Amino acid sequence: MPGHQPFRDSFYSRVLVTARRPARPFDPLLRMRYNCGYSHKGGRTAVSEGLTGQLRYKRVVVKAGTAILTGGTDYLDREAMSGLVRQIAGLHSTGGEVILLTSGAMATGGHILGISHRMRDIPFRQVLSAVGQSRLMQIYEELFEPHGIHVAQALLTRSALSDRLGYLNVRNTLLALLQMRVVPIINENDVVAVEEIGEKFGDNDRLSALVANIVDADLLAILTDTEGLYTADPHVDAAATLVRRVDSIDESVEALAGRWHADYSQGGMPTKLEAARLATSSGIPTVICSGRESDVVLRLARGEEIGTLFTASASRMESRKRWMLSGLSARGEMRVDDGAVRALTENNSSLLPAGVSEVRGEFQRGDTVYIADARGKRLACGIASYGSGDVSRIKGLHSDEVHDVLGYYYGAEVVHRNNLVLL
Repeated sequence: MPGHQPFRDSFYSRVLVTARRPARPFDPLLRMRYNCGYSHKGGRTAVSEGLTGQLRYKRVVVKAGTAILTGGTDYLDREAMSGLVRQIAGLHSTGGEVILLTSGAMATGGHILGISHRMRDIPFRQVLSAVGQSRLMQIYEELFEPHGIHVAQALLTRSALSDRLGYLNVRNTLLALLQMRVVPIINENDVVAVEEIGEKFGDNDRLSALVANIVDADLLAILTDTEGLYTADPHVDAAATLVRRVDSIDESVEALAGRWHADYSQGGMPTKLEAARLATSSGIPTVICSGRESDVVLRLARGEEIGTLFTASASRMESRKRWMLSGLSARGEMRVDDGAVRALTENNSSLLPAGVSEVRGEFQRGDTVYIADARGKRLACGIASYGSGDVSRIKGLHSDEVHDVLGYYYGAEVVHRNNLVLL
C-alpha cells in the first residue's frame, strides 16, 4: 500500500501478501447458474432487510470451498461469488471484520487452459493454481470494488507458519490489514506446497482453522455444499438427519464423517471436522453449514443457528499456546505410560522422563512435539526441553538421574506444563 513499509523483510520469504489496486475491466470467465439463495439490491453495502442488527461475532473467518464457488462444476459462478462478497461487505459495514479463505484457483486455471481441475497429479494442480490465482483475485477485486472495500491477497504455506517468527509475522500482517479495514483473501500457495513432503493443509479447511487461531477470531464459518454434519451421508441415505450441535468431537462424531469426499475437493467432511477440532480446542466456535443459505454469513455473525455448531471446548488461550496446538510445527512424538496419561490429563502436570515409554521421529530442544498414549492416541502437544536423542536415553528414568546420563541438565521435565497444551 502506498506510503507504508513492509512489516518484516523475513516475512516475505515465507508468505506472499499482495495489496490489490482497482481492478481492470472484467474478462468474462464465469458461468451464471443459480443465485444460491442470495438477494442483491445494489448499492455499496446491500444487505437484506432485517439483517442489520447487533453482531454476536465481530471477527469472522469465512472459508468458501470450491463447491460453493463453482456449484460443483468446472466453472466459477459469478453470481454465487457476488452474493458471498455482498454479505461480507454487509458485515463489514456494520463494524464486523472478515477474513476470507477461498478456494477456486485450480478451477479457474483449469477453465483458462481447458484442463480439468479435478486432476490429482501434483504438478498439474500447481500449474492450474499458478494460472488461476491472479484471475481469481481479479474477480474478487471487481466484486468488492462497488462496495468501496480494498482487498489483500495472502498466499500461505505450512512452512510459513511452522516456526514462531513466521507465525507472528503472519499474525501481525493480518491484524494490521483488519485494522486498516482491508479484507484479507487467503489461499494456500499450491505452487510451492507439496503433498508428498507434508506441506498441504487439506483443501483450506485446516488452514482456515489455523488462521482463525492466528487472528483470535470470534467465529469460524466453513461454507460447504451440505447443510452441516449428518448422521450419515445424505447423498446416499435418505434417513440421514442434521446434527445441530456438537460439544465434543469424539470417536462417535468422527464416525459420522465417514469417507465423504467430493471429486472437486481435497478434504471432505473429515478435514472439516479436523478444522473444527483445532478451532474449538482454542476457544473458537465453529459452524459447518451450506454456503447456499440465504445471507448465511450475516445470519451466522448475528448468532442465528444454521448448520452444525461446534461449541468451543476450551477457553481462549494465549497466542503461544494456540501456535503449539496447531501442530504445524510438531517434529515428533513421545508416547507415555498410563501413569503419565493420568498426570497430564487429570493433574495438569509436566511430563517427566519417567513417564516416557517411546520416542518417535527426530526433534531438537525447543521443537514442538506430540504426546500420545501407548496406543498412539494424541493427548497433548508441547515444547520439548530435550531433543529426541536425549529423551531416548533418559526415558523411564527419574529426573535426578538425567544429569548423570547426559552430562548436562535442562530441568526435571521433558515437557514443562507451562509449555504444554492438552488436545
